[in-house]
Amino acid sequence: MSTTTATDEKSRKAPAGERVADWADGRLGIYSLAKANMRKIFPDHWSFMLGEICLYSFIIIILTGVYLTLFFHPSMNEVEYHGSYIPMQGVLMSEAYASTLNISFDIRGGLLIRQIHHWAALIFLAAMMVHMMRVFFTGAFRKPREVNWLFGFLLFVLGMFTGFTGYSLPDDLLSGTGVRFTQGAILSVPIVGTYISMFLFGGEFPGGDFVARFYSVHILLLPGIMLGLVVAHLILVFYHKHTQFAGPGRTNNNVVGMPLLPVYMAKAGGFFFLVFGVISVVAAIATINPIWALGPYRPDQVSTGAQPDWYMGAPEGLIRAMPGWEINFAGHTLVLGVFIPLMLLGVVLGAIAVYPFIESWVTGDKREHHILDRPRNAPTRTAFGVAWLVWYFILLAGGGNDLWATHFHLSINTITWFVRIAFFVAPVVTFIITKRICIGLQRRDADKVLHGRESGIIKRLPHGEFIEVHTPLDQGALHTLTAHEQYKPAELGPTVDENGVERKVSPVEKVRVKLSKGFYGEGNQLPKPTAEEFQEIQSGHGHH
Repeated sequence: MSTTTATDEKSRKAPAGERVADWADGRLGIYSLAKANMRKIFPDHWSFMLGEICLYSFIIIILTGVYLTLFFHPSMNEVEYHGSYIPMQGVLMSEAYASTLNISFDIRGGLLIRQIHHWAALIFLAAMMVHMMRVFFTGAFRKPREVNWLFGFLLFVLGMFTGFTGYSLPDDLLSGTGVRFTQGAILSVPIVGTYISMFLFGGEFPGGDFVARFYSVHILLLPGIMLGLVVAHLILVFYHKHTQFAGPGRTNNNVVGMPLLPVYMAKAGGFFFLVFGVISVVAAIATINPIWALGPYRPDQVSTGAQPDWYMGAPEGLIRAMPGWEINFAGHTLVLGVFIPLMLLGVVLGAIAVYPFIESWVTGDKREHHILDRPRNAPTRTAFGVAWLVWYFILLAGGGNDLWATHFHLSINTITWFVRIAFFVAPVVTFIITKRICIGLQRRDADKVLHGRESGIIKRLPHGEFIEVHTPLDQGALHTLTAHEQYKPAELGPTVDENGVERKVSPVEKVRVKLSKGFYGEGNQLPKPTAEEFQEIQSGHGHH
């Protein structure tokens, strides 16, 4: 009897799914990999959802883009339109424009997919910008995450170019105007600008090849690079562990939060469909890029109120605000009114890319950081970030100076001069104001630690004085308000050694010390309340 039972158990086969899983695990090591990583802890804070919005919009862009490639014809061959959109019947246009009209009016769900694709691209870049600002203001870019900051920065820049090549593909009047603007910018590059333009457009503008070339770049080259950067970014987030805000029990050596499976994945999955749903609703009710209302591109025409998507507003604003300077040099005309703004934009973007390395060099801080800063506790960094945002939005307004003029009945020259002046003045004023606000918030935090929170209850003391009763903070709040580090600015040290020999100090070191004092010197951070001050206040000898 027992022999028969053992034989039956041996001959019994495992379920098919289990056998497939065993086969895969024996060759790929999936089980051991999942066991080691699927219970990884992620902190729970609303600001971390910004990065998820970037990821989910990117996935939506890929999915909708695959659908659109099935029906789009990237050709500039001229055809006569005979589709279902009556106002365009008989009009000569490129195959690219005709196929986009076909997607919009003849392919089931085509217009909605186009709208979702475009809106997802806008939301992706907006979320990228906000996510990077969250990383910047909280100091999440510090060691060991400098490389991940570079990956995120490259994703944003490549996303800008991917968006530009994408909305240039339909070959409508608006996108053609944007391509013409780009061609003018390319021509402003000394010596090689003409050659680059001729190569890109296959001859004199508009040529006959740029749609096909933009198409290859848009669906293959840039998305491929971006996908690789996204994967590398997520791998580094996983490897370095997630940053977290200061709080009880949170240190540089642990992460307090929820496991990846099942809690975090369940929430992330739901959030993906929420993002997809919101983008779909926006796409269904808010028309964007109605190419049928603009017509096909003609080099001798420009659509009224032509504006790029928001992320290209800064280059447009720089060029519109720049005086039209031109000089002749060695028989060549140098269009400085276009070339200088482009170089300036490149310098600013480069400074943003390498900022983590600059701050590390200035402060001399080479330690690993997994606890985030509160922006108020890093006033100089916060002031830099806010000044950059103000600078960007001033240029964005400059890029739409014609619309500001027509909608608000203003002089376009007045707007242009305002942008020119504000370009230099507004970031400086913003920097100063932001630092003062941060110091004020630090002072308020110190007051809360020493005196507690205002309760709104007024009490009369025996000698007649009226005071407001303050409620002491709990230990968690006290920890949050006092967990930040107090940095000391770098010092040059003695310039003469014990033998009276003067030590040479390099100019670079002098600059570093000066900048370090700008970050952590007097007036940039308030001393944290001490235990002695707290005890004095609580014992009734201080002020209420």
